[in-house]
Amino acid sequence: MKGLYTILLLICSNVFMTLAWYGHLKMAEVKWFQHLPLIGVILISWGIAFFEYCLQVPANKMGFTGNGGPFDLMQLKIIQEVITLTVFILFSVIAFKMQIKWNHIVAAMLMIMAVYFVFRQ
Repeated sequence: MKGLYTILLLICSNVFMTLAWYGHLKMAEVKWFQHLPLIGVILISWGIAFFEYCLQVPANKMGFTGNGGPFDLMQLKIIQEVITLTVFILFSVIAFKMQIKWNHIVAAMLMIMAVYFVFRQ
């Protein structure tokens, strides 16, 4: 169960991370947001990123083999990167109406291969 909880926390964490890093690009379409100075945008992003850390730190702590979890450090990192890219792709398609191209699919397949190889004995 620790593995499942780790992955679920990482998914939730990455939703906040993606919003913190890229949400302001979409929010620029909102009138009041357009007039915020850069420091205001940074502070809002930091506020969102706080919740990312509140989820990611426990996920990594729970999932790490040194703390009784099922994943070694490399596995945690690869899982994190795959989740990050998956959440980002979904965000890009939903919020920005981006089109998935062949090279995006190839990159996703290479990430899946990375997961395979990092878990290989």
